[in-house]
Amino acid sequence: MINVIFDACVLLLLFVADLLGMTYKAINVWIFVVIWPAFTLVLIAVVLRQWSRIRALERAEENRREMRR
Repeated sequence: MINVIFDACVLLLLFVADLLGMTYKAINVWIFVVIWPAFTLVLIAVVLRQWSRIRALERAEENRREMRR
């Protein structure tokens, strides 16, 4: 089963490489050395920003509750 998945991925990479006028190795480098790590860093930044916003909203809600007392 793993061989079927691997072969399908290789065929997809070969198709995309041909579509973009690149080699298999070049598209592999672009995806796994450039795009994937950059995407991961962007996702980490989004998570940290959302976490910060949630904390700020929680603090604001706590302050509102304290003001009502």
